[in-house]
Amino acid sequence: MNQSPNAMLAATRDLALVIRHVLAGLGHGIHAGRERGAGVEFSEYRAYAPGDEWRRVDWKLLARADRYFVREAERDSHVATWLWLDATASMAEPSRELEGVDKLWFARTALACMAAIAQRQGDAFGLAVFSGGKVALTPADRGPRHLQRVLAQLAAARPDGVLPSAESVKSCLHFARAPGLVLAVTDGLDWHGASGLAPLPEALLRLRKLRHDVRLLTVRTHAEAEASFATGTAYRDPEQQAGLHRFGQADRAAYLARSSAHFAAIAGSCRQHDIVHHEACIEQPLTDVLRRWLQPQLQRAGARAR
Repeated sequence: MNQSPNAMLAATRDLALVIRHVLAGLGHGIHAGRERGAGVEFSEYRAYAPGDEWRRVDWKLLARADRYFVREAERDSHVATWLWLDATASMAEPSRELEGVDKLWFARTALACMAAIAQRQGDAFGLAVFSGGKVALTPADRGPRHLQRVLAQLAAARPDGVLPSAESVKSCLHFARAPGLVLAVTDGLDWHGASGLAPLPEALLRLRKLRHDVRLLTVRTHAEAEASFATGTAYRDPEQQAGLHRFGQADRAAYLARSSAHFAAIAGSCRQHDIVHHEACIEQPLTDVLRRWLQPQLQRAGARAR
């Protein structure tokens, strides 16, 4: 019986139980700062935007101005956290070593842990799932009930289709008016499009320019990273459906060269735009991956606690 931590976690259907196990090894929170939000010290009004909490609408001002306005307040708190999940068809790729573990399981469990941390810190957090050419957006909110909504959306995500169009991705960036924390998990296979960056990385770079703290986690299987597919294995691109291919011994070197160049380009793009980027294989213990991905924030949070 496989005793890998990830295999045992993947066999657990209770996502909340998995989160408690993973977070037991992570320690403190992930960031801190001062934000405008639903605080106690009134700052200003601004126009309502999709995703805002209805409880922050000033109904008296609506009666006078016939427009929706939201009360902004400054408070000592943490920035809003946005979780981005790539749930396209390629994320169904399973581990050849761990039963029940695939890229989507690893990605959504990682983001579920980040949602739980945000909830514990009192942060607002929201979710964007990219799947089947569409974006499913869960607006940011706080509290245990909202955590359950986000976990339910993560659990319901299924690998399907391709990334949405640039226009669809851009339409969900209305939250970009105030700098926040964006945590995105993808396999990175769709980093480049026909005429430059694909819609998802292009949106992440745009958010970084708007001063969001953008953190990218790219995930692969050991077999993908090391080209350790069994000789003669047949496979089909789940997103392109471009025929059946067989992986032969002669293909290994070319595959590794292309793969290395592709992920080196992702790493270089992230360095150029000051995006924190971490690569991981889904066979690695999830707690260790999250700790390395969020290392600077965990160190600062630990220093505050002491």
